[in-house]
Amino acid sequence: MKLLETDIKNKVLNSMMVILDENREDLIVANKKDLEAFQKEDQAMYDRLIVNSKKIDGMIQAIKEVEAQEDPVNQVISNNVLENGLKIVNKTAPFGTIMIIYESRPDVTVEASILAFKANSKILLKGGKEAIQSNTVLVNFWHKALKESNLPADYVQLLNMDRVATQKFLKNPTEKLDLIVPRGGEKLIAFVKEHAKCPVLISGRGNNFLYVDENADWQMSLKVILNAKMDKISACNALDKILINRKIKNYNEKLHELQRVLSDNNIDILVDEKINEVLINETLIQEDAIWYEEFLSMKCCIGEVETPKEAICKINKYSGGHSASIITSNDKTALDFMQQVDSAAVYQNASTRFTDGGKMGVGAELAISTDKLHHRGPLGLKQLVTNKYYMFGDGQIRE
Repeated sequence: MKLLETDIKNKVLNSMMVILDENREDLIVANKKDLEAFQKEDQAMYDRLIVNSKKIDGMIQAIKEVEAQEDPVNQVISNNVLENGLKIVNKTAPFGTIMIIYESRPDVTVEASILAFKANSKILLKGGKEAIQSNTVLVNFWHKALKESNLPADYVQLLNMDRVATQKFLKNPTEKLDLIVPRGGEKLIAFVKEHAKCPVLISGRGNNFLYVDENADWQMSLKVILNAKMDKISACNALDKILINRKIKNYNEKLHELQRVLSDNNIDILVDEKINEVLINETLIQEDAIWYEEFLSMKCCIGEVETPKEAICKINKYSGGHSASIITSNDKTALDFMQQVDSAAVYQNASTRFTDGGKMGVGAELAISTDKLHHRGPLGLKQLVTNKYYMFGDGQIRE
């Protein structure tokens, strides 16, 4: 794939900002059609589907931030000369063609496209049927912006396919795919991994845990728990599971206070057997499978642990490998926890809601990767490249 000059890329991004700003009403009208067709059986998905003027401002800001970022392509990673004079330069390189599969969020259509384009890759957008009107308008905006710079429209393509057609496409794509990013639940990820013929970067489930240590500031714990749970229940960085150390001072009293705070905020509570001995009126967890579940709703589980090690083991067994937090004033305990918990982002004394490209200084993100190859955490512009070795010689042979 030909490498585009940075100025050309930024010119297209500028055009996209202007087109998006000047045609807000077209997008909002299209989104209204999507909202009217949606049955609202999934409140979290419905919330993610909404496009309003504030959401459009966010899309424009995301484009502006990506435009301001350094071009990630053709950057020198290493530069070495062998004894025989052979020069070896390792540079960042585009993936080529990226496919992203996602639901509901029209803003992903914008963020994924701007990242892929500035990273000099084509992108195939397989959005959900619930956002088809919004996504069609956004991709039309993209094609207009590309045309203004005399670039082909196939840099950004919208795929309108059902499950069967998607399966066929993954098995026999109409063009070479270099990377697939499924953003969704475990069923979607399993489906893509089963049928894809190219690398798949996993943007996994949330199911995030927070552990309250025996040395925790209790009022801080309550504040962080509420923010992590309630700030945005539809987010993959929202809190689902709370683990409390049995040795915390005034254990029973603190459990009852946590119960009151959660109940006052209309959060449903499920408890394990030990917690149920104190919070006797709460719903007892009947099946182990609930600990694996990402809720995306006003619901959370509370469990008891005896030690930080037990909390770490429980988190590593059940969580989605996304985010985990410890509340403690003991920095050694915190560091041990953060080193041993197998999650993309680990926190001390802070809400899991910060696992977000914009909040972490990455900027717009394609996904939050829970994979370990080739990148973990927010997949931003800098991470959306691979590498290539350039070898410069003057007749060297291997002897």
